Amino acid sequence: MSATVTVRIPEALREFTEGKHELTVEAGSIADVMAGLKADGYPSLIRHVCNHEGQLRPFVNVYLGERDIRTLEGFRTRLAQGDVVTILPSVAGG
Repeated sequence: MSATVTVRIPEALREFTEGKHELTVEAGSIADVMAGLKADGYPSLIRHVCNHEGQLRPFVNVYLGERDIRTLEGFRTRLAQGDVVTILPSVAGG
């Protein structure tokens, strides 16, 4: 089953979304979100979020609400209508 979800994009990744801070995707899981974003014309965003094997990059976090998907079911995490997914790259500095 598919649901309409909002994907929040932080400033650091907006160059890959034509400056958009939120995108809407029809998806039943986090994997569907990634596939939907790629199909909707944002393959560069997905290349920065996932490695060449399709796995989440170590320094990128994806949240469903306030929960890291790594503590849920990863890309298999199921979504419901109105859920909010946030893609958040780690920021390092000193």
